Amino acid sequence: MANSLYQVLRRPLVTEKTNALREAKNDYAFEVASDANKIEIRQAVESLFGVKVKSVRTGIVRGKFRRTKKGFGQKPNWKKAVVTLQEGTRSSSSKASEETHPCRSSATSRRAPDAAR
Repeated sequence: MANSLYQVLRRPLVTEKTNALREAKNDYAFEVASDANKIEIRQAVESLFGVKVKSVRTGIVRGKFRRTKKGFGQKPNWKKAVVTLQEGTRSSSSKASEETHPCRSSATSRRAPDAAR
């Protein structure tokens, strides 16, 4: 069993797929300790982010096989958790990232002017 909240939640998973899940279903994905259970994951998310968790789904992601100079190796297996928040609650980290994210602000446009094309 993991001791600390920070040992339970290792890192958030930020990919295109998890971003789509976050926007559509209010789901957040994390890499968690391999010995952590759903109750520990729920408690860690609720206490660290100050939100109410509706459900937790977990799964083991198998490590990929990689070639090395001396033959084949395998990346370690790791555990993934998808946490669904209750309706009306959002993570404070997602609110902060939406406010400070440069691509979300309409004032700054990264697009080249028409004259330069």
